[in-house]
Amino acid sequence: MDMMKVSEYAQALYSAHGDKAELEAARHQKEQEASGNKDQAQVWLSIRSAIRQLKGANQS
Repeated sequence: MDMMKVSEYAQALYSAHGDKAELEAARHQKEQEASGNKDQAQVWLSIRSAIRQLKGANQS
């Protein structure tokens, strides 16, 4: 997934879940890891990172 899509997913999750968005992304990441989908788990890790950046930007 390209970085533009990662950013869009992160923003959508943050809009929908607020401060719990990172936990939601972590849940998806763990599900993908458990299923052996390493590529998808990496995508969710990227989304978590983008959400973390969004949270930081919204705190100022």
